[in-house]
Amino acid sequence: MKKFGFRKTLSAALALVMTISLTACGDKEADVNSSDEKSYKVGIVKLTDHASLDQIERKVQEQLDVKSAELGVTFNYRDYTYNGQGDNSTLNQIAAQLVSDQVDVVIPIATTAAQVMQSVVLEEGIPIVFAAVSDPVTAKLVDSLEAPGGMITGVSDALNTEMIMKLMCSVNPDIQKVGLLYSKSEDSSKRPIEDAKTFLEANHIAYEERTGTNTDEINSAVDSLISAGVEAIFTPTDNTVASAELAIFEKLNAAKIPHYTGANSFALNGAFFGYGVDYDDLGEETVNLVVDLLVNGADPAETPVVILAHEAATINTETCEALGMTIEQVSEAFGTLGIGVVEISTALGFEN
Repeated sequence: MKKFGFRKTLSAALALVMTISLTACGDKEADVNSSDEKSYKVGIVKLTDHASLDQIERKVQEQLDVKSAELGVTFNYRDYTYNGQGDNSTLNQIAAQLVSDQVDVVIPIATTAAQVMQSVVLEEGIPIVFAAVSDPVTAKLVDSLEAPGGMITGVSDALNTEMIMKLMCSVNPDIQKVGLLYSKSEDSSKRPIEDAKTFLEANHIAYEERTGTNTDEINSAVDSLISAGVEAIFTPTDNTVASAELAIFEKLNAAKIPHYTGANSFALNGAFFGYGVDYDDLGEETVNLVVDLLVNGADPAETPVVILAHEAATINTETCEALGMTIEQVSEAFGTLGIGVVEISTALGFEN
């Protein structure tokens, strides 16, 4: 009987240990689930490689790490960061992969990337926070800037084309003919090009349009504009031209034709002039929206698109000299319009 009693007691003890162990496992599993609730998969999709988009991507990643530390959550972007290589088929494949990965949000960088992501991931209920979309309404990404609708919002690098035209005229008040260089395939270029035409026509300045869909075509377009006798060239925030800037700036310098553009990355890559938002600021604002949606539960449909202010024009000092101008002359001309100057020299990309 004692032996039986011992076995019974041992069995009861083992049962108790197992109960405690199972309870502990249950608590551990609950902790893991709790941890999972504070971990978010963040897809980042860059349209292609060039200085501005690289800068935005880097800043978004940096700020996600900062917010992870500040908020005690995990934003996992390392496993879900992709480069579309400027190819829609590649972007569609990336979108399908992000859906398969069940990411919590997608950050497309540039208009075309946002449009492809919109066509795929929104159908799966995945919200989008776009970065660097110049005209999200024309691109049919949002219903309006104030009330985007659907599951998409973001940060716009909308261009003040009229100011660029005025700055151009401040440097050369007697300008007679301007070249318009852009890609027809990019929605981000459509409105600023029309705005530029409106300004030029109102001020009785002739213009020549040339377009291209790759670096070779942009090169040919530049040759044509030089032959047409343009005195300056305007390009908005056009990714196709931005990717070609390093291939065209020297021939423009040799022809003494300043290139006025919609982002400081163009100036970094050799263009005379860049005027646009600070892309570090844009990256930070993008992450702020991501946090608002994922952590604070904000509704993207009712979250206004953020539009950043333009503060200064970026001038490539080497190109300025090659064109026969001084930075003092340019600063004085821009100062009449209340615009300051940031100096930059030619490089492949922005420093980390």
